[in-house]
Amino acid sequence: MFPSLLNARDLGGHPTLDGGVTRRRSLLRADDLAQLSPEGLQALLDYGVETVLDLRWPEETASAPNPVSQLAGVRYVAVSLLADTPDEWGALGGACAKEQWNCAVLERMQPRLREALATIAAAAPGPLLFHCVAGKDRTGIIAALMLALANVIPSAIAADYAASSENLREAYLRRYPDSDPRAIIEAVRCPQETVYNMLAYLERAGGINTYLRRIGLGADEIARLRARLV
Repeated sequence: MFPSLLNARDLGGHPTLDGGVTRRRSLLRADDLAQLSPEGLQALLDYGVETVLDLRWPEETASAPNPVSQLAGVRYVAVSLLADTPDEWGALGGACAKEQWNCAVLERMQPRLREALATIAAAAPGPLLFHCVAGKDRTGIIAALMLALANVIPSAIAADYAASSENLREAYLRRYPDSDPRAIIEAVRCPQETVYNMLAYLERAGGINTYLRRIGLGADEIARLRARLV
């Protein structure tokens, strides 16, 4: 989609429970934009991306600056989704089974989730891209929440989440030839159960709308989030 990115895709075209599909050219998910080649950066501009939401830790944004932060016409916002540092996130219980990872974020990172989602709700109506490093975990939970809010069928949400494994596996095996292949395969594994467990968590919370209100989003913000894909 954008040269040099491995895990970028539009969230449009997913089937919804009412028989429709999600809107294209509104929300995009991706891996680290610091990887963008000049051709990839131009492709992103040509696509019309107006807002970029960077979910990485501050140390990641410092070591690999986002190239769009200096572009005129693109609003760049950084929200560190998982606390302020990897160690802080680890101390909050981030080192859990992958199948429970989204639930851990929903439980422990509510202010950060609210900030990230409020940024999307407040953004200009043009295409918005959000990303982290690999574009699978932090990016994956935001994508799953947005698709759930749009009433996408659960199997389609789970399939989008799991697609990151296929997108990254072979490229990462080539990128890190001296690493244990089994460790790489496990690192990029994105089990569909992670989404199904997240959806069950939201159901126990009273549904996604109730959860979003509980973490501090207003009715107008939730409506604008839903309108992104519906």
